[in-house]
Amino acid sequence: MPDFGLIIIGDEILSGKRQDKHLPKVIELLAKRGLGLAWARYVGDHRGHITAALKDAFGGGDIVFCCGGIGATPDDHTRQCAAAALGRPLALHPEAEALIRERMQDTAREQGIAYQPDRPDNVHRLNMGVFPAGASIIRNPYNKIPGFSVGEVHFVPGFPVMAHPMIESLLDGRYAALHGSQLQAERSVIVMGSMEATLTPLMEAIEARFPGIKVFSLPSVDHPTYGRHIELGVKGAPAATGPAFDALLVGLRERGTQLGPEMVR
Repeated sequence: MPDFGLIIIGDEILSGKRQDKHLPKVIELLAKRGLGLAWARYVGDHRGHITAALKDAFGGGDIVFCCGGIGATPDDHTRQCAAAALGRPLALHPEAEALIRERMQDTAREQGIAYQPDRPDNVHRLNMGVFPAGASIIRNPYNKIPGFSVGEVHFVPGFPVMAHPMIESLLDGRYAALHGSQLQAERSVIVMGSMEATLTPLMEAIEARFPGIKVFSLPSVDHPTYGRHIELGVKGAPAATGPAFDALLVGLRERGTQLGPEMVR
């Protein structure tokens, strides 16, 4: 079962000029389908850094969504870096060319002017369809300008209004058979007045006893209701989570800990 990863590209995110909307949305889209995000990576508009990130993505075996940098302005480097990471040439994708030309004709009609395919700006727009050789397109329902896929790495625009429907179409098309395969449950309890170090042996024992279960510990020092406490819990496949949590509670009570409310997610 491959993991899902996310790469978000753009100086504007790292500088704070724009707030990233991709990470929470991709988490939401995956969760609705019983899937989860294993990792995320932010990269600025630096060709060396982008190429390195994409080499990792192409070589890692995960399903990766890459948002941003696929336009045709000087600060868009993703298409070129994808080709460099793959060691492939760039080429104008014929289906992408047709869609971009269709979009340009639509725009000309909307503006009430004649479509001029040889006008310099229109010729330049075709660069948005120049992808690494062997790529397939991802249709863009917003304005027809496509993204592209190479293997399990998928490239979409930085604009959320375009990127998110394109990612959703991949999840519900190409990856529909994976829905529900990463479904997880989570149960936890508030532990008052204990230290993580004293609970670590119990946490390790639970993970050893229940393969596939992860134990988590979320300490807090200034909670308005519980004050200093630890939220201690387990997460994993729904069928295994209940028995693991019961064993955790038994271990906590044997240690004489003060327990607060339980939570289920």
